[in-house]
Amino acid sequence: MQFSPKLRSATFLRRYKRFLVDVRLDSGEEITVHCPNTGRMTNCLVEGSPCWLSDSQNPKRKYRYSLEWVTTQAGYWAGVNTHRANALVVEAIQENKISELSEYDVLATEMPYGEEKSRIDILLSGGGKQCYVEVKSVTLEGEAGVGYFPDAVSTRGQKHLRELIAMKAQGHRAVLFFCVQHTGIRDVRGADHIDPLYASLLTEAVGQGVEVLAYGVNFSPEKAQVVTQLVVGC
Repeated sequence: MQFSPKLRSATFLRRYKRFLVDVRLDSGEEITVHCPNTGRMTNCLVEGSPCWLSDSQNPKRKYRYSLEWVTTQAGYWAGVNTHRANALVVEAIQENKISELSEYDVLATEMPYGEEKSRIDILLSGGGKQCYVEVKSVTLEGEAGVGYFPDAVSTRGQKHLRELIAMKAQGHRAVLFFCVQHTGIRDVRGADHIDPLYASLLTEAVGQGVEVLAYGVNFSPEKAQVVTQLVVGC
């Protein structure tokens, strides 16, 4: 994923309300920018740390810039724009960087499915087969490079696991894809200390044949891309 224009560096100052962050530009000017993440972003927001902004170049937007990547408490980089995760995974599949998902001819996104009226992030098809791929962005780091999902109780995430279990039961392939936008995470697990129901459903899903993949994202102000397969510890 190319950033055009490339991301602008700044210094993170504070977050207030759900969607607003104050930063200091390299010029010294302090501005408010949009925060495209409603989660807690635990350990990701550090006052006085470097961050990077995307420029909408849209004069009609109230907040021209959006927060994209930050520096964590441990000094790693984390992508806080959760909307990027799906696009990053789609791009990686289309460029044949995900070997486990390379056998399909057609890729569609946001297709309605399931009894709980969900939309699958990515639907792959080919050779008379279908593969349902649900993408989750991971930025919560624990100790020793272990990443966790979710970072707060997620009823939506629980629903998606139930839907994947149902798709597998119907004879389709079902995949939970952890897109790790955090340069310090090497191992991804369900956050049973945060959302025990989600962690329990994840264990059930794996037992029912739902596949779990985890890939890390390389980052620079010019581009981000899915490149590194990580360990799944669920």
